[in-house]
Amino acid sequence: MSAEAADREAVTSSRPSTPPQTIWFEFLLDEGMLEKHLQKSYPDPSPIQLINQFLEQASKPSVNEQNQVQPPTDNKRNRTLKLLALKVAAHLKWDLELLEKSLTVPVLNMLLNELLCVSKVPPGVKHVDLDLCNLPPTTTMAVLVYNRWAVRTTVQSSFPVKQLKPGPPQLNIMNQIQQEKELTDNILKVLKEQAGDSILVLEGALQLTSDLHVHTIRTLDQIVAEACLANGETESSAVGLCISMDEMHCQVCYDLGTVFFSQGSSTPSAYEKAKEHLFKTSELLSKIGPDPVHCRIDRRRLDGYCQACAVLTTPSDTSELQLTTYGRVHHCIRSSNYQGMIDIFLEDNRTLSLLSHFRHSVLRELYQMAQSGDRNLEEVCFKVCACNTVRNVLEQQVIGVRFHQLLLKPTKERIDFLLEVCARSLNLDQAPEDSKRKMAAFLKILCQNLDDPQFVFMISSHDICMRLLKDEERKLLLDQMRKRSPRVNLSTKPLTVFYDIPASASVNIGQLEHQLILTVDPGRIRQILIELHGMTSDRQFWTVSNKWEVPTIYGGIILSIKDNLTRDLVYILMAKGLHSIIIKDFTHARQLYSSCLELVTEFSPKLRQVMLNEMLLLDISAHKSGIENGGEHPPADLVSRVRGYLEMRLPDIPLRQIITEECVAFMLNWKENEYLTLQIPAALVQNNPYVKLGQLLAATCKELPGPKESRRTAKDLWDVMVQIFCFSNQHKRINDGRVSLIKHRESTLGIMYRSELVTFIKRLSDPLVLTTLISLFVKLHNIVRDDIVNDVTAEHMSIWPTAIPNIVSLQSVDVEAVAVTMKELVGYSLNINSCNHFWLITQADIYFATNQFSAALHFYLQAGAICSDFFNKGVPPDVYTDMVLKRMIKCCSMLNCHTQVAILCQFLREVDYMTAFKALQEQNSHDAMDSYYDYIWDITILEYLTHIHHKRGEIDKRQIAIKAIGQSELNSSNPEEVLHLAAQKRKKKFLQAMAKLYF
Repeated sequence: MSAEAADREAVTSSRPSTPPQTIWFEFLLDEGMLEKHLQKSYPDPSPIQLINQFLEQASKPSVNEQNQVQPPTDNKRNRTLKLLALKVAAHLKWDLELLEKSLTVPVLNMLLNELLCVSKVPPGVKHVDLDLCNLPPTTTMAVLVYNRWAVRTTVQSSFPVKQLKPGPPQLNIMNQIQQEKELTDNILKVLKEQAGDSILVLEGALQLTSDLHVHTIRTLDQIVAEACLANGETESSAVGLCISMDEMHCQVCYDLGTVFFSQGSSTPSAYEKAKEHLFKTSELLSKIGPDPVHCRIDRRRLDGYCQACAVLTTPSDTSELQLTTYGRVHHCIRSSNYQGMIDIFLEDNRTLSLLSHFRHSVLRELYQMAQSGDRNLEEVCFKVCACNTVRNVLEQQVIGVRFHQLLLKPTKERIDFLLEVCARSLNLDQAPEDSKRKMAAFLKILCQNLDDPQFVFMISSHDICMRLLKDEERKLLLDQMRKRSPRVNLSTKPLTVFYDIPASASVNIGQLEHQLILTVDPGRIRQILIELHGMTSDRQFWTVSNKWEVPTIYGGIILSIKDNLTRDLVYILMAKGLHSIIIKDFTHARQLYSSCLELVTEFSPKLRQVMLNEMLLLDISAHKSGIENGGEHPPADLVSRVRGYLEMRLPDIPLRQIITEECVAFMLNWKENEYLTLQIPAALVQNNPYVKLGQLLAATCKELPGPKESRRTAKDLWDVMVQIFCFSNQHKRINDGRVSLIKHRESTLGIMYRSELVTFIKRLSDPLVLTTLISLFVKLHNIVRDDIVNDVTAEHMSIWPTAIPNIVSLQSVDVEAVAVTMKELVGYSLNINSCNHFWLITQADIYFATNQFSAALHFYLQAGAICSDFFNKGVPPDVYTDMVLKRMIKCCSMLNCHTQVAILCQFLREVDYMTAFKALQEQNSHDAMDSYYDYIWDITILEYLTHIHHKRGEIDKRQIAIKAIGQSELNSSNPEEVLHLAAQKRKKKFLQAMAKLYF
């Protein structure tokens, strides 16, 4: 057994004890000892024990001369220990399945963060912003390993965990366990917040078309020995363990499939994505072969996922439909092909391929559909129940009560179908004797429980009964039937058998509660509650579903209603209405709210106003949804109601903050700036931060289109925003009272928290408001970053102050929070309008500032294409300014596209010959080089090209340059208009070629 296999086996046992300190100390002294140890057949300690021990020693806090606990120091010993842990993980080929089972979340988090550091992942840049195509293979692989672990851990944390039985209480161990639990919870919280970015990173990895490499022990040694260059581009970046593109795609598709599957319960459309990725995994797995290098996927678990996806999604073609029997059953239900489903069940009674609990779940689903009002399904329910009953008989399972209840009123058609099921489920010529005895016993019991002799005769005279029962047995059944017949003794009262007992009150209550959960008809909800309260008086039916939630500020008022029926009805109507708004079912939401409003008007003025406020929010949400689908300006009545809400001064009325947010955003989106700046009550502005922010935005936007931009209102908005992005230092005390750490927390100077601000901004849609906010955050970002070379640009930058307010210091502004908010705001704005060239230039500048040159070029070109009808017209000079062109030149230079640099130098108002000549001197160019010469119109640059190719002896390229010079339209004696048209023609073709390259 190999070391890896031995370690896999050790996973299932309890966690091994920590090896003695002398063991890891010896590894620290002797560099070659680790490899010798790992090559043993049964290494003791095991690789997993070594990782735990190395990282535990490296993360131990230190104690200074004053006996104060300090974080672990970054010294040579700790760096060596972390490197040893990475080497052990490299020996295990970075098998996440093994590492996840054996290491705790904090330990594995530390290990993978060390992998990111040693792989030179650019610090301070989100993984989602990285251009994986231009990173070294080992760096890309490190990013993928980390983000794969992030989504896998997020999925794993959503599974229920069985709590271990606690042993005798030991204070130090309990404290250690509690600390580890808190650390794990904090890591999981961060991973869940970043789950969306991790998914985008993995989806981007599927676009990679080349093999990757993962670090081995040898490459890790090389990294320590070499002088590392920027971005990890060392000699070891291109070597290591080669991971084929198919293996990488296979593993990433599997992890994406599992995370999308876990999201399917709340977002059903995610099942389609899960199916796509999991089916692709299955396809790649068969292509890779039985001995993959890096890919570790449980085939049985993958098959289970694929079957589940086939059931939960609509099949895309016939071949997928036939993939599993489960999928065929669900497709029949969705398409209402109930006869096809019954045929599958009849066939399964012989093959026994479907699990019994699955068949029963199908029956329950059909019952629910029948109880919801589809009476045509009653006969289908009987047929499915009959198929399940015969299956239970053949497997010697208990016959369900439902079957007996369905036979309380037998008909000829039902008896005929039941006999058909029995005949098709048992091949009498090939069936074992045991199965024949079970079927015979079932038919005898069936005859004994039927009161009508006609039905007994039908069964006893059927072919299957005649072959399974002897003549004496059939004759005995008929005799027993005649004795029970009323014609024999009318005074005899038959004994009550089990299946004659009607459904109990608890069963009826359960069925009504189920209908209550499903229905959204207010009248039906009222009727069901009346029936339920008539059956029992001690139940609170608003607690039936844990999905029914109303805002906390309303809960106390509703639950204080004395009448139980009214309280349940009000609570359920409001909860269902809120849920309908969330899923954008505004028609049902309006019906539910109207019924609730009509009800509470009779007894509670306070609840009446609450419902009027909620109906206002409903109308705003419905109108916003209509705008997304091409709606028009809101009606005057809605605008008037929004104003009325903002000016409302009713005491003791609970107000939800989200309604105020939506109202202020509504007024800003529809340019009600005069109202927000002049007519809104001053007291409301002082007491409500959203109203104050809305007023400042309205005042700033109102003056922007004028001939003179006012700086006073802009300064007020600036001061408010800067204070929101300040933080204060707070000292944290440990148990013994000493100050141990300094924590940065949001300052109380701001009128709201940053998260609240971002949420409010994402309710806005007016281009001018968004432009104002973008320019504000860009200006603030440039000031706090103080990097003039990488300054971001935006429209209307001149209205903002050039320094932060005096009440705060520059050091107190959270630089990272400003940058993140600016990126989120620009991304959100582009989602609303992807054709705003100013926003596109700002997005390009952001990528430029973070050295994402390929992405920056993409957005620079997109901005120009939008303004010029895909470059068929000239790009306006206020879009492609000299600064933008110089940044495009630098992007091309950093991407080693030197010929493109020379061409772009012609676009400047004054041609930059020095940069162009320097670029043309580069021989290692990644662009099309001489095929771009037709786009050069500057004779000086073309003459330089002929000179440099002659000097290098490149005769063919020199001829191409000479041919370009010889074009008649470039003759310097031509009129200025001809030369201008020649330049414009070449600009157009070059930019279109660039767009096709980067789009």
